[in-house]
Amino acid sequence: MTYPRIVHFLRQGKPDQLVTVQGWIRTKRELKGFTFLEVSDGSSLQGLQVVIDLEIVQLVDSVRKCHTGASITVSGVLATSPGKEQSIELKAQSLIIHGESDPGSYPLQKKRHSFEFLRTIGHLRPRTNTYGAVFRVRNACAWAVHQFFQEQGFLWIHTPIITASDCEGSGEMFTVTNFNLGQIPKNPNGSVDYSQDFFGRPAYLTVSGQLQAEILAMAFTNVYTFGPTFRAENSNTSRHLAEFWMIEPEMAFCDLEGNMDLAEAFLKYVFKVVLTNCSADMEFFDARIDNSVLAVADNIINNEFQRLTYTDAIALLQKADRQFEYPVEWGLDLQSEHERYLAEDLFKRPTIVTDYPTQIKAFYMRLNEDGKTVRAMDVLVPRVGEIIGGSQREERLEVLEKRINEHGLSMNQYWWYLDLRRYGTVPHAGFGLGFERLVQFITGMANIRDVIPFPRAPETIEF
Repeated sequence: MTYPRIVHFLRQGKPDQLVTVQGWIRTKRELKGFTFLEVSDGSSLQGLQVVIDLEIVQLVDSVRKCHTGASITVSGVLATSPGKEQSIELKAQSLIIHGESDPGSYPLQKKRHSFEFLRTIGHLRPRTNTYGAVFRVRNACAWAVHQFFQEQGFLWIHTPIITASDCEGSGEMFTVTNFNLGQIPKNPNGSVDYSQDFFGRPAYLTVSGQLQAEILAMAFTNVYTFGPTFRAENSNTSRHLAEFWMIEPEMAFCDLEGNMDLAEAFLKYVFKVVLTNCSADMEFFDARIDNSVLAVADNIINNEFQRLTYTDAIALLQKADRQFEYPVEWGLDLQSEHERYLAEDLFKRPTIVTDYPTQIKAFYMRLNEDGKTVRAMDVLVPRVGEIIGGSQREERLEVLEKRINEHGLSMNQYWWYLDLRRYGTVPHAGFGLGFERLVQFITGMANIRDVIPFPRAPETIEF
């Protein structure tokens, strides 16, 4: 039988109401004649206090087996709580223990644990306050992603996880193979004979669904992907994962200005949904994790984003009254310190930088008339720097062919991508947003491995 969640009783429970709740014991406190349990089912930051009167004989044996981490079903009557921490509590009448917990070995105690330690017990860390709040916010973000694009008339599409195309041209891809790695077949010249592999050619885990999304945009106008992507980048940092989720809208009949408008509206929408649906969790992050969380959210929602070109950004950075670790020079990519200076210190609001040099951007971005820059955009935000990257795509066949050659890529590999420019080409644009980066930004969590249930990173694949 399914019972209402604890969050329902915390919000709408009335004194004298008969209820049944199920969950896990967070804390146990014993006083003379009474035992107090805090029970959580993950539906809210706050648990429900359960008061057990030890004069109720049938409860005594069960209470002795109640320890932190145990799972229980408890029924009783709601009552107004005299305590400061809660407005309502449950006076138990019956209690069932489903799974006991050894108090001597259960690793989560009533104290603060380091995030490094909690990553070693990924199967239990969701029961803590911080990770409970993280994953409720993550859920709200995911719901907001779909709600926003569906309200805008976008079609949700599913792009392949296994692909033969390197969207970014970086080569940092995980290989997918059916070979026995101890006996890889070779050609006479010593190269790998991929004709004997499952797909008959090299195959990889996708780094982006963008190129395939462009196919669907050429038929349905506005589409978006929201799914897993992979980067075989050996980066042990607080901002990188080997497996993460990407949000990628793609729009036909759209230019860079329309792309920027959509990105700005999207971020504002997600923040509004999270603040509405996860207010207690956001207050927790502001109090315990980063005291700028709520101010940053307000900044995102209530300010128009600053827009400027890369060339103008470089000029402003060169005039900055500070020393940067990395050089500031036209033609070099902006580093995180440069991006944060623009968004945090100079403009003090989200900032969109456009029209980057061709040599630091991907082959598919539309070449400007100056021949030196492309119609790219990066959305920069406080604390993080770049959170969204996108562009107007190159819709001109001859220019795209030239760009592919310049990047040293195989024209034959992208024959279908070129066909999109042969048959009904249109101006089109899109962007990509790493979902974990978004959750990290909203919550203020310092490490991206703490905003995904099971992080994948170099030498990290325990669960």
